[in-house]
Amino acid sequence: MKSKLLPQKLKELRKAHNYTQDYLAEVLGVVRQTYSHYETGKRTPDAEALYKLAGLYNISIDDLLHLTVNVDRDISYDAPAPTQASIDLAEFLEFFNDPANKKKYMFHTNLEKELLFYFDKISEQDKKEMIEFVKIKARKPL
Repeated sequence: MKSKLLPQKLKELRKAHNYTQDYLAEVLGVVRQTYSHYETGKRTPDAEALYKLAGLYNISIDDLLHLTVNVDRDISYDAPAPTQASIDLAEFLEFFNDPANKKKYMFHTNLEKELLFYFDKISEQDKKEMIEFVKIKARKPL
């Protein structure tokens, strides 16, 4: 099958299922003009819209995109290695989404949670130094 651009494929699928742009706009929760822009290529549907379209046409998003995007199979599209910040964020979310921790820290602000999360990761000696540092900072007049 010849590859088609997403706008062309959306129009082809709509016509094959005898749907109107008004109907699809209502299903997607957008105005008709926005859906029309999807078919003309002036706008690209977001992930939620693609999910709804794929479900409506009973195909996967992967299939919908494979029908519309040329992928060079000779090029590797590996994801970049995770950064320390992304690793920390994943650990932070995992820690505070744990039901026991969620309940324990439910009344803490995000800043307090962040402090507690990193405080838990450092050595006992570093914790003592941080406490001394915080005591000094707390005694400073504003």
